[in-house]
Amino acid sequence: MASKPTPKESPLADAMFQLVLQVPGSTETVRAHPAERAHAIARKAARTASVVSGSLALPPGILGWLTVMPELVGVWKLQAQMVSDIASVYGKSKTLGREQMLYCLFKHMSAQVLRDVVVRVGERYVVKKASLKVLQALAQQLGLQVSKAVISKGASRFVPLVGAVGAGAYAYFDTLQVAKTAVELFERETVVDADTEVWVDVDVHTHDGLQEKKAVPRTPQTKAKSKKDL
Repeated sequence: MASKPTPKESPLADAMFQLVLQVPGSTETVRAHPAERAHAIARKAARTASVVSGSLALPPGILGWLTVMPELVGVWKLQAQMVSDIASVYGKSKTLGREQMLYCLFKHMSAQVLRDVVVRVGERYVVKKASLKVLQALAQQLGLQVSKAVISKGASRFVPLVGAVGAGAYAYFDTLQVAKTAVELFERETVVDADTEVWVDVDVHTHDGLQEKKAVPRTPQTKAKSKKDL
């Protein structure tokens, strides 16, 4: 019997996966008024991301297409450092993990994909653990979403200067969206639920090539009696 085909990894998905494997450290300290410092960190990161994105988008035509990937990765690395710094000013650096990083960076792109990774319950957030395989599968789903934006962004590179301005503006506001998600997460109580895992069945094909499953708490299993046993 032939084995089921598995979704091919895209460069975007692999870049996302590698990005969240190692959460960057931070030199920021806990602040009495973290919101003010978080705002300053976000603005600085957004300006830097805008410059990086706009600069890489300057080459016109085919050369512009070749800079799309380096642009995205460069901006994501800046945003990852920003998330780490914001976590530090809120005193959450020790509990900042790969799941929170993935959520902060890409939640505004596809909240549906990450709906079971970080869940808001009342005034707190519950973070569910994800294995490396699950993180990789989630990155594949997110990569499909991002690739759609890449196509539209890449087309603008055929218009000199205009494409660079647009790329810079997009990176600026995209970074602010990431910062907003991070602040909303870290300003509230965060609970890491080690007894519940998020998992994705990569063998079941849907229109996205993947199927997401809700995690089930680890509880002692009991065999239900069938009608034949009664």
